[in-house]
Amino acid sequence: MYNLVLLAARPSDWTHERFIDWWRGDHAELTRTLPGLRSWRHTEIDTALEPRSEGWDGVSVLGFDTAEDLRKALDSPEWAAAVAQVGDMKGRRIAVMGGEKDMLAG
Repeated sequence: MYNLVLLAARPSDWTHERFIDWWRGDHAELTRTLPGLRSWRHTEIDTALEPRSEGWDGVSVLGFDTAEDLRKALDSPEWAAAVAQVGDMKGRRIAVMGGEKDMLAG
């Protein structure tokens, strides 16, 4: 599996609840149509382990079969629509990509 991992924070004028509702609602409706998307998990962050980890609202992990499949999704009209919906909402994100390895498997 090749993943796009997003760490997201709401705009400063939104509540955590408003952000999660939008992220798992309207925004998810666009994201779930990405071509080649094989898995998708959301984690709503409710507690930071330590002060330096505070300020984030959620983690999203979108899984694709290959890096090429992810690149095709990022070049798609569906991705462009999801990015356009975000617009200039002024939230923060960290977006990284890489191969997944199951560390508990044999």
